[in-house]
Amino acid sequence: MPRVLVIDDQADVRAMIAIVLRIHHFEIVEAAGAEAALRVFAESKFDLAIVDIFLQGTNGSDLIGAMRESVPDLPVVAISGMTALDFLSESPGLSNVACLQKPFRPNDLMRAIESARESVRPSSDTFAAAT
Repeated sequence: MPRVLVIDDQADVRAMIAIVLRIHHFEIVEAAGAEAALRVFAESKFDLAIVDIFLQGTNGSDLIGAMRESVPDLPVVAISGMTALDFLSESPGLSNVACLQKPFRPNDLMRAIESARESVRPSSDTFAAAT
């Protein structure tokens, strides 16, 4: 079962994402902020991260960069309700991040996950059984 780290400072957004992904047979770990996310990320293996770009007090793109320092091929879906995420494609090391604008529908989330997975082409086929 693929493990997904969901990082968003809004509990209702995390809950909605968790419900959708559990229906699709993903294991979910939630984090409300960057510090908690980095702690669980260091302690465990994840197959994907869903990261809110505008976390309270933290830049989500910095968080993505920190996670990818230890796992360069980590599939990532960046989400935001504040702005378009076009700037991520111009950021070094973040060009292959799938972007999703809030609010989004469950099918949009699943398409973004597939896009993130395909953009980094991880060596395992962990997602094949789940999607």
